[in-house]
Amino acid sequence: MQLVIVESPAKAKTIEKYLGSDYRVLASYGHVRDLPPKDGSVDPDDGFAMLWENYADKAKQLKAIADLSKTAERLILATDPDREGEAISWHVQEVLRNRKALPKDVQRVTFNAITKQAVTEAMARPRELDTDLIDAYRARRALDYLVGFTLSPVLWRKLPGAKSAGRVQSVSLRLIVEREREIEAFRAQEYWSVIADLEHDGTPFVARLVQWEGKKLDRLSIGGEGDALKAKTAVEDGRFSVQTVETKPTTRNPPPPFTTSTLQQEAARKLGFSADHTMRIAQQLYEDGAITYMRTDGVQMDHSAISAARLAVANRYDASYVPDKPRQYQTKAKNAQEAHEAIRPTDFGRDKVGSGDHARLYDLVWKRALASQMASARMERTTVELSEGTGRHVLRATGQVVLFPGYLALYEEGQDDSADEDARRLPRLREGDAPAKKAVNAEQHFTQPPPRFSEASLVKRMEELGIGRPSTYASIIKTLKDRAYVQVEKNRFKAEESGRLVTAFLERFFPKYVGYDYTAELEDELDEVSGGRAGWQAVLDAFWRDFKPLTTEVMEQQPSAITAELDQFLAPYLFPDKADGTDPRLCPNCNVGSLALRGGKFGAFIACSNYPECKYTRRFAQPGGEGEDSVPESLGKDPETGLPVERKSGRFGPYIQLGEGKEAKRASIPKDIPELDLEWALKLLSLPRTIGTHPETAEPITASIGRYGPYLAHAGKYARLTSTADVFETGMNAAVVKLAEAAAGGGRPQRGAAAPLKVLGAHPRTEAEIRLMEGRYGPYVTDGETNATLPKTIQPDALTLEEAAQLIDARAAAAPSKSKKKVVKKAPPKKAPAKATGTKLAAKKPAAKKAG
Repeated sequence: MQLVIVESPAKAKTIEKYLGSDYRVLASYGHVRDLPPKDGSVDPDDGFAMLWENYADKAKQLKAIADLSKTAERLILATDPDREGEAISWHVQEVLRNRKALPKDVQRVTFNAITKQAVTEAMARPRELDTDLIDAYRARRALDYLVGFTLSPVLWRKLPGAKSAGRVQSVSLRLIVEREREIEAFRAQEYWSVIADLEHDGTPFVARLVQWEGKKLDRLSIGGEGDALKAKTAVEDGRFSVQTVETKPTTRNPPPPFTTSTLQQEAARKLGFSADHTMRIAQQLYEDGAITYMRTDGVQMDHSAISAARLAVANRYDASYVPDKPRQYQTKAKNAQEAHEAIRPTDFGRDKVGSGDHARLYDLVWKRALASQMASARMERTTVELSEGTGRHVLRATGQVVLFPGYLALYEEGQDDSADEDARRLPRLREGDAPAKKAVNAEQHFTQPPPRFSEASLVKRMEELGIGRPSTYASIIKTLKDRAYVQVEKNRFKAEESGRLVTAFLERFFPKYVGYDYTAELEDELDEVSGGRAGWQAVLDAFWRDFKPLTTEVMEQQPSAITAELDQFLAPYLFPDKADGTDPRLCPNCNVGSLALRGGKFGAFIACSNYPECKYTRRFAQPGGEGEDSVPESLGKDPETGLPVERKSGRFGPYIQLGEGKEAKRASIPKDIPELDLEWALKLLSLPRTIGTHPETAEPITASIGRYGPYLAHAGKYARLTSTADVFETGMNAAVVKLAEAAAGGGRPQRGAAAPLKVLGAHPRTEAEIRLMEGRYGPYVTDGETNATLPKTIQPDALTLEEAAQLIDARAAAAPSKSKKKVVKKAPPKKAPAKATGTKLAAKKPAAKKAG
């Protein structure tokens, strides 16, 4: 019997169909062990020795693999064809060696696609494990561990509210924060354009004024309305005729097939997928045998695939769409260790696979790969200049005509933030023609700040800078979201105050380690390890030699000194110069104290030096005092009690307060309230609202807003509402229906069966669904079998899937094994108890164990 090990059960099931009865295929369910999250897992003083620990939830799977391995003639490690796949194979081999279950014959096979041909050919060409790839994996894993477990404690102790830092995560966050700074520093500049609406032979087109009174114009030349109106009048009064017509033939070549990075970018642009979602769907398409391996930097395709693509093009179109020679693409990626074949369909004859998101992503992969072997598009780009009689004023019109669509008939690459202004249609014009003038418009514009990063543009920028590797981008972006360092608004990343503060801290105290060049150089060094040109321990030693003393030095500083340094570092952002020349740090409340950055239990904030006489504070993320602060805003008085109703801002955000002191009533302000006024404030302060009595139970039904949003409550059962307005508008009939639906769909039909606060996703190792629940003693996570309470250090809103999985794994490992339940002997009948004498009976001592 020959034992084959792969990562996933889906992959195992597919491969087992292609192999004979002599083969058994088992899944490891991804990595089987890792560095335990505690100090000492990597020992720099012992050559960076690593202490590996098996995942608790993999015990059953590892036992099954070990049991079969003991009787197998050959062990075939067939995990994915990249560094992570090599590492998984190595981990499995080491676990089996430690259990003395490793066969003498151990081989490694890789295949780029899960098809019968690819699998059988790979089985015929086995090799040994690639020690260079394994060393590169160990170096990266140790680096990430050392940075995370050395730098994160510094953040926790010196920067309240910070959650974690990472080798690549922090540098990626810096990109987003710096873009936010650029946007805030941007000052819009007014400019005007003069556009003429023209028509010739029934075809309308537009022309822009490019020369006025003999001077050539650029975009910002006309800066005010007065000049714009003068220029408009000049165009209206002039009689323009065609002076020159310049036509240039151009071609556009198709882009290469997808790499990991370009797939993530295009799926974000065209499908709205996050990088994480794209990779998850692509993984499933790969395991189903629909596409080739999806973690790659290569753009080349196998010769047989190129032939199949060219044949598919000829069948779909005609011979003119097939180029004379097959197209060959060369990867530009520095790290050739992952330069496998590009992402492509395994069968170009299948233009549809699956449904929903699977079908949409497959369609994108299929079209891109097929288009890469199609003929170039041929176009004609035309520039027409029109001049009036004196030659002092000139209009210009540009456009293009597609002569032959070529690959554009099937696929056109998306753009992030630009559009082709030359892609307009123009009529056929000749010198001397005088198009009819329909209208002339002077249009006001303002220069725009650089756009915030989308997932596509962030991935593109990270790749350009050499930060991280494409296979890690999805997890990096997900971590930034999960840590609440960024928020996503209209598919764009906006840095949160916690993200900005962490970035400022790292830029001030660890500038080298969030440097773009340094991070890229370190990636290159790790690639040298992959290629066998550098030793992994030497790379780690060079890093640790400088990094460790720096963290020690920062850790020894007092938090107040850290805050003072950050106050100076962030001064241009927090206290920008004012137009009137007044002191930007002067307290707006008392006009005496000076504002400065302060650190508190719940994070950084701005406070007045005149405390306690002046209690003015402002949230950290309020540059220059723009936005909410702690100076209350009066909304009016409660007509019933006459008490003041004020809008305030606290450490947890804005809230409403009725009255003063300990007796004051408070309510948070939901984000979906269009405009807060006294009426809304009183409604929020009146909650919970009693809707009525349930017709079946005679118990009251109430509506309110809780920690996780608006909800209905009735006799210990709950139902979610979609908006704050629903809290005040939901009637009895709708409430009864919603409660019934919630109970039927997992509400609380029985005691303890609460609706999940959030479904986090599939456990990365067991694939069981992990849910976040609200329990009697606080929030907890469950996979249906094991419940794990959330530590107080983890906020439910910031909980990640991996953290939840680790909590469940740790709880499962700590629990007694179900298979080893203690046998409880039935106690003999007790004698009648003695009458109480006022003293406690002595506990029976256990029998002493026999020596020896």
